[in-house]
Amino acid sequence: MTSIVFLCVLLFSTISNSQAATRARTILDGPLANGNFEQAPKPSNLKNTVIIGKYSLPKWVISGMVEYVSGGPQPSGFYFAIPRGSHAARLGNEATISQNVNVKMGRVYSLTFAATRTCAQDEVLRISASGQSSDLPIQTLYSSDGGDTYAFAFNATSSRVTVTFHNPGIQEDPACGPLLDAVAIKEMKPLRYAKGNLVKNGGFENGPFVFKNYSTGVLLLPKIHDVISSLPGWIIESLKPAKYIDSKHFSVPTGLAAIELVGGRETAIAQIIRTVPNKVYSLSFTIGDAKNDCHGSMMVEAFADKETVKVKYESHGKGGLKTASLKFKATKTRSRITFYSAFYHTKLNDYGHFCGPVLDDVKVWPI
Repeated sequence: MTSIVFLCVLLFSTISNSQAATRARTILDGPLANGNFEQAPKPSNLKNTVIIGKYSLPKWVISGMVEYVSGGPQPSGFYFAIPRGSHAARLGNEATISQNVNVKMGRVYSLTFAATRTCAQDEVLRISASGQSSDLPIQTLYSSDGGDTYAFAFNATSSRVTVTFHNPGIQEDPACGPLLDAVAIKEMKPLRYAKGNLVKNGGFENGPFVFKNYSTGVLLLPKIHDVISSLPGWIIESLKPAKYIDSKHFSVPTGLAAIELVGGRETAIAQIIRTVPNKVYSLSFTIGDAKNDCHGSMMVEAFADKETVKVKYESHGKGGLKTASLKFKATKTRSRITFYSAFYHTKLNDYGHFCGPVLDDVKVWPI
């Protein structure tokens, strides 16, 4: 009898674990197949660093001159920074790398990918998925160690989409081209209001995939480059991206994530909330620094409808926070709240690494 009970328990446990695994597989949240490019082509499919053959890079389809490169000094005199592993793919002029991914039609997904330029020229990386695309200029480096990571969101119009990275070839030297280091995908959670807060995703907990073993944050593309935001509920309405940071790698005021305003006045995030005309509301938020050596006199400017407030914060780069609030009277049924950093900042010992004040815990409620 004891043996029968044990077998039943074991069978039930196996079925439960199998069902849990199946559910886990239905939610995309992690690297693409060979997304870190550590599965190498066969030596017979390599001519020096150039990959020969459309299907020679495991799990990917390539066209044009795609190189399989290793980090460190190169024979040509370049130095390739590949902080998330040992290998990466470099796209020459008009080269393309793509992969098919099974998704849920109608859902929003965010691609997180590590990309950097390899030459001191204008370089562009075109990202496409499900009929939506963006040309990302990667001339500006936000991390001096090659650790720039971006997010691109798209709406799945079918159950199977092709994720494509393409070098449109605008640089003068055809040997130059963007370096693709790692690629991951995440299914974005539906937006919901938190009780007592008119702001959706005010704590920034709902955001793109973050690489767990390495992070300099994830740069969120401005609306001009990505119509669908990788930060649900929010609009990146600026020329420069905002940075999504996590509590594992940075100091975050509350919860698991926050936003770092890395581009000064060129980085602004906004949200349009529902309000009642002539009703008075209170806006509260928290600012601080990410404990990432970002120093100096910081200032975050916040706008709510027609009211504004400037909040100063003196950063020593060691973490800290400060709360602020603003009262405003709604003039319409929709009110815009906006945040940006008044100044530009870099790390104390690394002037090539852009940084800025951290924003978190945004709330609006009627008075």
